[in-house]
Order: sequence, then structure tokens, then C-alpha cells
Amino acid sequence: MQAEARQVGSDERRRFNRVDVNLLGRFMREDRTEYPCRAENMSPGDVAITTAVRPREGERIIVYIDHIGRLEGTVVRVFDGGFVLTLKSSERKREKLAAQLTWFANRRELDLPEDRRHERVEPENPLVDVVLEDGRRYQARIIDLSLSGAAVTSRIRPAIGSRITLGTTKGRVVRHLEEGFAIEFAAMQSRETIERSLR
Repeated sequence: MQAEARQVGSDERRRFNRVDVNLLGRFMREDRTEYPCRAENMSPGDVAITTAVRPREGERIIVYIDHIGRLEGTVVRVFDGGFVLTLKSSERKREKLAAQLTWFANRRELDLPEDRRHERVEPENPLVDVVLEDGRRYQARIIDLSLSGAAVTSRIRPAIGSRITLGTTKGRVVRHLEEGFAIEFAAMQSRETIERSLR
């Protein structure tokens, strides 16, 4: 089924690179009926959905995907077992989705766990200052945040093991990502402390 999902929507893949995600979710049709589904692969501009329900081409769909959130779009292809949705989103939302997909791509490459050990946090503003040990300050974008650490995109790549401050939270660099790095906090945070440190 996955191969079939990847065959459809080749026009969309010419514009965006797709990432295999395998995430559960639910979608709502125009008549407001809801059904379970699974996102097979997606890009900032489209997503291939597998489901037993067959919507019509051109139908507007709202889908809620685990770890991604709410997406809205139009059905551009229907295939046996699912459909392809072209996403309607603002430039900011598209950039955020691209960052999330970068994380999923890196997670597989780095053999990171499918389920995070600690609760995830959605920052109000994904842009945050990072401060190196020598006091140099740079801006980064949060792509994944939990109570124990974070992954950010950044033009810098501090050495693994180096100490770093994200907002006001201290931690150390534990991995390099394709466009940034991952941080493990020095101490477990609460939702309140992590949100306060990023303001």
C-alpha cells in the first residue's frame, strides 16, 4: 500500500521532497464525518493518507496527524486505500512543517525512538536564542521540544558534548542534525519552566 501511495501524486513530489512518516491521525470530510487514517509520507505541500474511506477528488479535508497537528487541504488524487491531499497553508505554517519533517527524516537516520520518553511542548514562538559556553549568542528555530531536550535548526553546529543554553535553560549538545543539533537539558523541566525559559 505504501508503494502505491508513493506512486500517486508524482506531480506534487516534483515541487517538494516527501518524507516517510507513518503517523496515525483522523480526518474530517466536508459533511463533517470523521474517520481514522494514517499519514504514509508527506512534504510541506502535500500528504499521502491511507484509509478505508474514499473521498472524492476536489473535496476539502481537515486532517489531524499525531505529532504534526491540524492540516487542511484538497484531495488531488484518490487511490485504492487512500488519497493524496494538497495542503493549504501560510508560509509560516509551511516552514514549520518543513522543520518538523526535517526532524522526522533525521530521527530515522539517527535511530531515535518513535515515541518520545517525555511530554512534548509546543512553543508559542519557535525562534529562540542559543548561547554557547564562550557567551556567543545565535538565533535558532525549535523543531522538536520535550521536557528533557530539544532539536533546533541553526546555522551553527556546536561540538557534541559542549554546554549550551537554550533560552534560559542549560543543557548540552548530544547530536548533530542535517540542519542543526539536538540538546539534552541539564535537568528535567516542567511545562511551566520550559515555557518561561523560552519567552
